[in-house]
Amino acid sequence: MRIAVFTEVFAPKVDGIVTRLTHTVRELSELGHDVAVIAPGPGPRQHNGIPVYRLPSARFKPWYPEVRVGIPSFAVTSHVARFNPDIIHAVNPIASAAWGIRLARTMNLPLLASYHTALPQYTEDFGLPVLRKPSEFWIRRLHNRADVNLCPSVPMVDEARALGIERVSLWPKAVDTERYRPSKQSDAMRERLTAGNPSDPLILYVGRLSAEKNLLSLRPVLDRIPNARLAFVGSGPFEEELTKAFAGTKTVFTGYLHGEDLAAAFASSDVFAFPSLTDTLGNVAFEAMASGTPVVGANAGGIPDIVQDGINGFLVNPTDTTMFADRITQILSRPDLRAELTAGALSSARGKSWRAATMTVVDNYAKAALRSHIRRGSTLPAGVDAPVGATRVS
Repeated sequence: MRIAVFTEVFAPKVDGIVTRLTHTVRELSELGHDVAVIAPGPGPRQHNGIPVYRLPSARFKPWYPEVRVGIPSFAVTSHVARFNPDIIHAVNPIASAAWGIRLARTMNLPLLASYHTALPQYTEDFGLPVLRKPSEFWIRRLHNRADVNLCPSVPMVDEARALGIERVSLWPKAVDTERYRPSKQSDAMRERLTAGNPSDPLILYVGRLSAEKNLLSLRPVLDRIPNARLAFVGSGPFEEELTKAFAGTKTVFTGYLHGEDLAAAFASSDVFAFPSLTDTLGNVAFEAMASGTPVVGANAGGIPDIVQDGINGFLVNPTDTTMFADRITQILSRPDLRAELTAGALSSARGKSWRAATMTVVDNYAKAALRSHIRRGSTLPAGVDAPVGATRVS
């Protein structure tokens, strides 16, 4: 199958969508599919041998300067036409990927869209509540042009359906258990994350440093557990405010870590704190669990799809900083509880491979193609197999 993936974000940006997408396109390529990625520039023109066509772009200032908004390009359209895809996958369509939706229609191609970000909620977070209803309309309109829609967690499936998005299925969660595992524990990394005090309890956060991540809620946790160390691994527009808020505490800011360093950070910590209010899944929480580190997460967004309260971590009311501190204290003070939650975390991550998740995506590509060609009264192209349990149109 020849798959054109239009996305709003791609490497070198670091976030959960990019993590999912880079693993998926790699798996698709290894499965024998031809993949091309269309994403905002600037950036590398290939990723692990997969071509990346870069759209002209502008930063989304002042609200989200790390994100670049892609501008439709007829040059890129020509590249897509030469690539001659069997299907288009629009990832989180807003601007760049919305162009992919238009091309799917003009080229009479099957379309799969995936919904990863609660954009209407972000309008509130950015102080633009007047845009909530228009954003809901835009998201619903784009996704309802797709033959299949995928969401990365059960709560997001529910949210998409509540928005009026149709034909919604689950894109299963996955984690790289070869990279993220307890054996990646590193004394040197723990020294770094604790500022040279490795015997102190270590709380870890990994991700973007932004207001909607609710990171200020961790400040009272340090007041309650004065001997604890906190490491923020990541960067973002809220970093200066966090630096001021956590001044005088045992907090380390490392910036983003990658590869083996990131794996070592997960495996070398005692507990992973994830108070985010808006994450639609929370890949970093799953990576922490695969590393054997229990998670205390907000009972919000897609986090409950990963964290099972009392089994592999704890879920906490995101506004209840006292409960956040209590749960973290329980894990840090009770080795038996930490061992029990670690076992649950490792069990939860076991078998959740990117290959298995990608096979589900491939089957949904086939479902999208089947629906598209039934709608048009045509046959499936030679490069597309009928989905599991379906009858090929002939």
